[in-house]
Amino acid sequence: MSGFFLDVRPLGNAAYRRLWLGQGVSLVGFYLTSVAVPVQVYDLTRSSFWVGMLGVVGLVPLIVFGLWGGAVADHMDRRALLVISSCVGWASTLALLVQALAGLDQLWLIMVCVGVQSIGFAVSAPTRGAIVPRLLPLELVQPANTLSFTLNQASTLLGPLVAGAILVRWSYAVAYGIDAVLFTAGLYAALRLPPLPPLEEIQGRPGLRSVIQGLGYLAGRPVLLMSFVVDLIAMGVAMPRAVFPELAATRFGGGGAVGWLYAAIGIGGLVGGLISGWMERVRRQGIALVVAIAIWGLAVAAAGLAGRLWLAVLLLAAGGAADLVSGVFRQTILQTYAPDEMRGRLQGVFIVVVAGGPRLGDLRAGAMAALAGATASWVGGGIACAVLVVVVSLFVPSFLRYEYDPRRSAGDPKAGEP
Repeated sequence: MSGFFLDVRPLGNAAYRRLWLGQGVSLVGFYLTSVAVPVQVYDLTRSSFWVGMLGVVGLVPLIVFGLWGGAVADHMDRRALLVISSCVGWASTLALLVQALAGLDQLWLIMVCVGVQSIGFAVSAPTRGAIVPRLLPLELVQPANTLSFTLNQASTLLGPLVAGAILVRWSYAVAYGIDAVLFTAGLYAALRLPPLPPLEEIQGRPGLRSVIQGLGYLAGRPVLLMSFVVDLIAMGVAMPRAVFPELAATRFGGGGAVGWLYAAIGIGGLVGGLISGWMERVRRQGIALVVAIAIWGLAVAAAGLAGRLWLAVLLLAAGGAADLVSGVFRQTILQTYAPDEMRGRLQGVFIVVVAGGPRLGDLRAGAMAALAGATASWVGGGIACAVLVVVVSLFVPSFLRYEYDPRRSAGDPKAGEP
């Protein structure tokens, strides 16, 4: 049964274990705030459109600073960069807390806080992703990714459930205050990392030229490029979060329903991660990605038709399990395919896609809900995702043939080629 359940071997590395635990604790607060902010915005505006606009506000700095932050991570000590960017994210949470305590209720101020939070996340996330292959041997990178994604899903489960309970009984300020306290765990883990300077000196400064070099490397490798494209399809087309506050209030009776909807994907991801041992035996990761994303889309569409909360949660959880499989395979392809001197920049692109995709999904879902209704937005996005990912993948046969081989060195131009 050891080959069936979650592989915990990477936790034997003390630095990775602290990073993993610190990130998990801080993510609970992050996802708590990720529920509290859209609920506060909906409470202020009574509009799913403005909830969706939160995605736009977070997306612009995410793209700019995600790409730039990845380039910086290839040029300087990654530990120092992680500490600095984490402090920026912490400051944005404290600002949300202050505006809630002061009862300002200003939409523009909340949007500014979300933008600053996105800047901190855009730099810290690719830096953290580039650190993992430096801490562990290559054969433990996929198990480490599975551990990280499983913990992330546990956080997406716990954070929204806590948020639902807090927002029913207390206030937005309590939610933001808890996030600020939990964030210290991630900052402590970053401070305890060993120094992580670049393995090789990289010419030039981490500016536009360095970013373009990373994008050029990506453009010449269709397997890597498609791993980003399919995720954009999954999140940008199918993610229904922007309509959760509206449908929680109008279809599922309000109260704690919104917390359950936001937590449902995390429930499935957590269960999927706990029984993820089989994933280490999957070599055809390209086609596995397509199948996982198609399942995600169909599960989301079915959940949008559910008339009862428990059924919607169950179907979203099934989608969450498929999303975990997709996330682990995409991150593993990236970390084992690219050389260390490119990992920061490619992790920057990865974070732009991974975090930007759901924000695009929020914008799509909110705008479509305003035009056609929340149910049409939810169901239509899921169906479109399942169809589109299959059609697009057929145009890149090398992606469908891609085979993962942990025995090959990262950066080998023939790595993973059939």
